Amino acid sequence: MATRINKYLSEVGYCSRRVADRLIEEGKVAINGKIPEMGYKVEEGDEIKVDGQRIEKSKKHKNIYLAFNKPVGIVCTTDRRVEHDNIIDFIKYPTRIFPIGRLDKPSEGLIFLTNDGDIVNKILRARNNHEKEYIVGVNRPINRDFIQSMSNGVKILDTITKNCFVKQLGAKKFKIILTQGLNRQVRRMCESLGYRVKSLKRIRIMNIKLDVPTGKYREFTKEELIELNGLLKNSSKTFE
Repeated sequence: MATRINKYLSEVGYCSRRVADRLIEEGKVAINGKIPEMGYKVEEGDEIKVDGQRIEKSKKHKNIYLAFNKPVGIVCTTDRRVEHDNIIDFIKYPTRIFPIGRLDKPSEGLIFLTNDGDIVNKILRARNNHEKEYIVGVNRPINRDFIQSMSNGVKILDTITKNCFVKQLGAKKFKIILTQGLNRQVRRMCESLGYRVKSLKRIRIMNIKLDVPTGKYREFTKEELIELNGLLKNSSKTFE
């Protein structure tokens, strides 16, 4: 049965569909020696190459789901040629995996890594309202107005952020739970209110909490995966 090339690359664990689309646009994907158009469908027997490397579906393909505590200074990219301090080289996992979403270089905490391309878009799509929880430290004391403003939405990137849960934890520290994934969202929200983020740590994504030391990872438990799949049951994907 014919399969869209972006779906094929995610199913074999090469990358997410979003990354696959970018690779296709950049002309890095070849099917039977030719550069395909977006949406092209591959069939059994087709030769697929990415950057000259032949990609094949393994008969022993097993889905991998890792919870990793990213240290400050590590970059969430799979492109090892662009960034020396990348997450893939740091983890050195024996099979190909890629991060779900990202934490910027100065941030730390929980990030998922997987070879299951289908789960990526379900977790990342903002319309699916999946929670991500952070502990944030800022450069000066916060007050009730700051908490209220952050909770009710802040104007960044030509939009107003969604209402969210915010709780003060200390003079310069707060907890925030987001269901969006705008670029550098927490940092931009704080900046718009005149604050600078000094530390940012993600401690939870959906039902999975950060419980490993910095720089370490673990596999999802069977119970966590069952619960996660339940939460994702009605989630939409970016592409079919």
